[in-house]
Amino acid sequence: MAAVAAAKPTSRRVGFVGAGRMAEAIAQGLIRAGKVEAQHVLASAPTDRNLCHFRALGCQTTHSNQEVLQSCSLVFFATKPHVLPAVLAEVAPVVTAEHVLVSVAAGVPLSSLEELLPPHTRVLRVSPNLPCVVQEGAMVLARGRHAGSSEVELLRNLLEACGQCEEVPEAQVDVHTGLSGSGVAFVCVFSEALAEGAIKMGMPSGLAHRIAAQTLLGTAKMLLQQGQHPAQLRTDVCTPGGTTIHGLHVLEQGGLRAATMSAVEAATFRAKELSRK
Repeated sequence: MAAVAAAKPTSRRVGFVGAGRMAEAIAQGLIRAGKVEAQHVLASAPTDRNLCHFRALGCQTTHSNQEVLQSCSLVFFATKPHVLPAVLAEVAPVVTAEHVLVSVAAGVPLSSLEELLPPHTRVLRVSPNLPCVVQEGAMVLARGRHAGSSEVELLRNLLEACGQCEEVPEAQVDVHTGLSGSGVAFVCVFSEALAEGAIKMGMPSGLAHRIAAQTLLGTAKMLLQQGQHPAQLRTDVCTPGGTTIHGLHVLEQGGLRAATMSAVEAATFRAKELSRK
């Protein structure tokens, strides 16, 4: 399967059951990267409210979830978590051995997915984050009992169009939610605070927010491209008696490091609670 995908990256038909923002982001990434042709994407949803965004991309749409399964062998389930069990029960009669089914729903474990589907169905779980919208997502995937290396490589190859994607044990999916899913909001709070500090010192608001965002972007690129530990880059910026060490001292006094660690911990615990429910 992976070999076919590599040889003809735009001929595969990909389905989406659920057409919300995350589904649209993944579809958009696949299409923009040339992984899949727009006319080979089929999305379903109960109403046209979100399907119009898929049509704008050139994709096919339907109100029938079963039609997606009957037309596509690779299907992403991007419904709300509480809706997913009913949707899986609806499509189960048309699931075949040819299908690779991928859940994007947060908090629904692989064991629950497999219980609701025919025996030996190849199921994987993907935890994306919102920057998939701009093809800079941080994603992890976990495989079910019947999904093998070929399915993992197929999915990774496709999802790299939306950002970074790595395979992890399922137990780490909730940690990823706390780190990267919720982390987007944590980073936004820090970016906002950086800009407001500059605004306090007299910089115009729009300029301050643009520079704060670019500072985060540039720092992230350096960390990823140079493979440095953050502590090394931080040390490189600090000069003895300079501006940065004075600012870092204030951040340490404010407990930024401990508060951030606690935020990731709290978000992870909540993700685990939701998974148990």
